[in-house]
Amino acid sequence: MDWMQEVLSRKEDFIKDTQEFLRIKSLLDKKTVKAGAPFGIGINEALTHMLEKGEKDGFISKNLEGYAGHLEMGQGEDIVGILCHVDVVPEGDGWSSDPFGAEIRDGKIFARGAIDDKGPTMAAYYAMKIVKDLGLPLNKRVRMILGTDEESDWGCVDHYFKHEEMPALGFAPDADFPIINAEKGIIDAKLTYFFDKALSSKSETKLLSFQSGRRFNMVPDYAEALIRSDDAEGLTEKYSKYLNQYDITGSASEENGVLTLKAEGVSAHGSLPQTGKNAGLLLSLFLADEELDHNGKLFIRQIVAFFSNDTSGEKLGIQYEDEVSGPLTVNLGIISYDSEKSGELGVNIRYPVTGDVERISEGLKSITEFQLASLSDSKPHYVEAEHELIQILKKVYEEQTGDRAELIAIGGGTYARSLKAGVAFGPMFPGRPDVAHQKDEYVIIDDLLKATAIYAQAIYELAK
Repeated sequence: MDWMQEVLSRKEDFIKDTQEFLRIKSLLDKKTVKAGAPFGIGINEALTHMLEKGEKDGFISKNLEGYAGHLEMGQGEDIVGILCHVDVVPEGDGWSSDPFGAEIRDGKIFARGAIDDKGPTMAAYYAMKIVKDLGLPLNKRVRMILGTDEESDWGCVDHYFKHEEMPALGFAPDADFPIINAEKGIIDAKLTYFFDKALSSKSETKLLSFQSGRRFNMVPDYAEALIRSDDAEGLTEKYSKYLNQYDITGSASEENGVLTLKAEGVSAHGSLPQTGKNAGLLLSLFLADEELDHNGKLFIRQIVAFFSNDTSGEKLGIQYEDEVSGPLTVNLGIISYDSEKSGELGVNIRYPVTGDVERISEGLKSITEFQLASLSDSKPHYVEAEHELIQILKKVYEEQTGDRAELIAIGGGTYARSLKAGVAFGPMFPGRPDVAHQKDEYVIIDDLLKATAIYAQAIYELAK
């Protein structure tokens, strides 16, 4: 079977359908939550779009109250699961084209979700469609499970598997090739500041507010602080020197005695904080040297003491790595401060397969002036190299690419960890830059077509 030729014969429709899907602004929007759309109308539109498309193409579809859905073909007792998600992270700033325009330039489609995970979802869909169109005999059911809350709290997966059976094995087209058989544990921790309004300071400079970050699992690319100061001109001059000295993009402006300081960083996936530039930390480093009011000073200096220039957790006393999955990483995804209310931090930690959650929790509790308000833990995931799933996917990948299918571990969390026997499988090929969650996110069209051929053969081999 020439799987690639089957893909190329559908290339024009595939690209068109991918662009149409990417143009749906499928962001979490709590303001538009309603019955049947638990994460907002944009995400619901994307889910409905895929389910209706599947119905037209002859798949059995099911919508679970807008939390998730699936498309199914084949017959048999066991299910091969293909786990995808239709939601995307916020677009962020600095794009060179419309983040939801799905513009094609230089053989790439540029859009939020192009590589994470709407482009790969369409690739897996077309792979299923090819197997179905060819009428190949299947002894198992093949089910594409469409999640809607992967970039936040995974409420979609929890709801889905409360009502639906668990696939015997499967893969998530939401990471890297060749095969990811180990995923680190993921902790989202919320820390609240011990705020004491009774404490005052003789300082003439008061931190009124500080905001940085939208999600735990994104390196913030923007930060803003409002400061009331009797020496706004002097502070502006110092900030300009700081920006120039460290080659940081930012600005300072003053109105009615309130100074607005802005800093720009480089967004990156929360599992790879070392590849980004955290705007919140860049701005905090400047403010840490200023004589702010009591509450503002303690808030900022604790952030710098425990998080600046450290993505390994060394300052928290939680640094750790193992042979299977590599080092622990820490991302300070959210900084929020209001001098009239409270302060809060959102921390995203990716810990190795053999890591100790209790030790991490104790490390977070060691941050003086802060209280650990909540901690959610998605346990690590690991599938042995000898498992049937991995052996089949290795065979497929090597036949399609001519390259050896190495097993790798990641800090990112994919839906594969929802299955007892699940791995992440593509779509990003070795050597390609990881642009997920970044401005100007894109997918290379030829790579996506190649991935579709790999998925088509994999689906057939797993289900025949």
